Amino acid sequence: MSKLPDKERALGMYQRMSLIRKYEERIYYLFLEGIMPGTIHQSTGQEACAVGMLYDLRTDDHMASTHRPAGHDLAKGVSLKSMMCEMFGKDEGCCRGKGGAMHTGDIEVGALVANAIVGGNLPIAAGVALAYKMQKKDNVIVCFFGDGATNEGAFHESMNAAAIWKLPVIYVCENNLYSATTSIAITCNMQNPAADRAVAYAIPSEIVDGNDVLKVNEAATRAIKRARSGEGPTIIELKTYRHGGHSRNDACQYRPKDEEKHWFDHDPVKNFRDYLITNKLATEEEVEKIDNNIEADIDEAVEYAQHAPFPQIESALTDVYWEGK
Repeated sequence: MSKLPDKERALGMYQRMSLIRKYEERIYYLFLEGIMPGTIHQSTGQEACAVGMLYDLRTDDHMASTHRPAGHDLAKGVSLKSMMCEMFGKDEGCCRGKGGAMHTGDIEVGALVANAIVGGNLPIAAGVALAYKMQKKDNVIVCFFGDGATNEGAFHESMNAAAIWKLPVIYVCENNLYSATTSIAITCNMQNPAADRAVAYAIPSEIVDGNDVLKVNEAATRAIKRARSGEGPTIIELKTYRHGGHSRNDACQYRPKDEEKHWFDHDPVKNFRDYLITNKLATEEEVEKIDNNIEADIDEAVEYAQHAPFPQIESALTDVYWEGK
């Protein structure tokens, strides 16, 4: 961990990390029990990436997510109730029940609706950043992607455009070692597939322990400062690990047990909780109260979502094309 944050900030980060973890755990069991429809791609184990990177963004800054968006959305401020309604396909969902688990977001809090195409959000983020620059705004956009996206053409085209135009975009690679079920070591000769390639575009890069929320946040602070001051993009590669499989049907048979143990021992939520207590930033009781409040909020959100109305059939014909104003 890095230097001690103040208590309010530390507890704020922990609250968001715990919310993401408990939300993902609840979703997992709702799917397992057949209560919730669809499928899921979860980010359990990657909570520090989302919270550390997004904690200091303004509401009018933006975030572009992937097919694993829940943690990013909750960290950016998408409401728990609207997320849960979306998971149940309800009209009060953040995307009116049309997106499901892979397509959540809320433009009102700066969360672009998630893009499930691998690397698909990279050029979109460059476009948003270009719009900022053309409008002479000091906003920034954070764009998340996985290690597998670094082998996509969209990655290279986006990095090149961001570099030559000095766009205010922060590209964040959540390197969880696997592209779906394939080890990145099989598909790329570079140990750091995003950061090592940054030099080709003359973009500053950092390699960070993605399970240490404070280190992630420090890297985010530096990158946000660069972007706001007109110095251009940054590539941040976060070393992390998803606790579950690529999707809910993935039993992770391909992952070595000793590798799993190493990363599970490096659990970002548990370790940050221990850090807060050890450094007297919080007591056991304070942390437990945060967790209990989150559990109650999730209970309420599930209850609400289950009884919320489904969209009207006619709504299938709206939000297809921009209708203008």
